Amino acid sequence: MKPALQWTLIAAFALGSLGLGLWLREAMDQANTPPPPPGLNVVALGESAEPLLGTTLDGVNQPLPGDGRWRLINFWASWCPPCVKEMPVLDAYYQAQGSTGVQVIGIALEDAADAYAFLQRVPVDFPIFAEPNTRTDSSVRLGNTRGVLPYTVLIDPQGRLVARHERPFPDVAAVADWVEEGIAAAGRD
Repeated sequence: MKPALQWTLIAAFALGSLGLGLWLREAMDQANTPPPPPGLNVVALGESAEPLLGTTLDGVNQPLPGDGRWRLINFWASWCPPCVKEMPVLDAYYQAQGSTGVQVIGIALEDAADAYAFLQRVPVDFPIFAEPNTRTDSSVRLGNTRGVLPYTVLIDPQGRLVARHERPFPDVAAVADWVEEGIAAAGRD
């Protein structure tokens, strides 16, 4: 067998194995994803996510901020290392958006006192809410049936769920790119 053909076959086998491995991983992830609890309506992409309600860190139940702008809602917890690393990134994105850009909202899936203590060490300027981390929390309702943190969703100005993101953003550019992709995809629908 000629060396060039031999290397071509090796490369094709390696790429095929990689593709099969990625496909199997995705299939196993889907098979291991528990279904949502009975009676819980999980919002599909393109559907209304309203009403979006939250509890402030001082215990006040209220609608999440929404004044006709796009909303990025990030679910996090102080015990989640990737979440902790991502908080300054989200705060920088929030600062860059100003009062007319995308609203950034955080929802700590933990006790409000724990979230408050964390924010004393790592302050952010965007609004933070808290709720217990359960199989029926608002992240699950918005598609986080695997319970992954950090988990981020993009809501359009009409209150529809446009995009989901299941890992931390490494930098502000990654957040901006994801939001732009979500907005562009929503415009094509």
